[in-house]
Amino acid sequence: MTATDPSLTALAQGWCALSLLHGRIEAHIERALQTRHGLSVREYSLLDVLSRQHDGEGGHLQMKQVAEAVVLSQSATTRLVTRLEDRGLLSRYLCPTDRRGIYTNVSEEGLALLEAARPTNDTALREVLAEAAKDPQLAPLVRVVESGGSTAGSA
Repeated sequence: MTATDPSLTALAQGWCALSLLHGRIEAHIERALQTRHGLSVREYSLLDVLSRQHDGEGGHLQMKQVAEAVVLSQSATTRLVTRLEDRGLLSRYLCPTDRRGIYTNVSEEGLALLEAARPTNDTALREVLAEAAKDPQLAPLVRVVESGGSTAGSA
């Protein structure tokens, strides 16, 4: 069954197309990041999310918030944090105001790797979107991604 199978409803066709596009994007970026930087897509995403933290009010994320941001379970996120911490890319410390809370910061080495990997991620994303735009089923979704989602509500 393909995204163009007539037995699928329009909603199911849309979901199949979205799933296909997501899979293509993730696989292409994964290969590029692994080859050039030894990072998975999830590792890159985690470093990216954590690098955006700040010391202001609400600037540090709890593990639940990090898990939601990288679309993983809390336990999978914790394992990922541990792996990156073991590689020296992250560090954890106790929250100064709540001893039960643990914060995670990206190390200098992690920030350097993230900055080196960012152009690879962006280039791979542009490449896979350009290829997907040639597929009539995926082209509308590509346009939404490229517009930053601003056309998602206008139909």
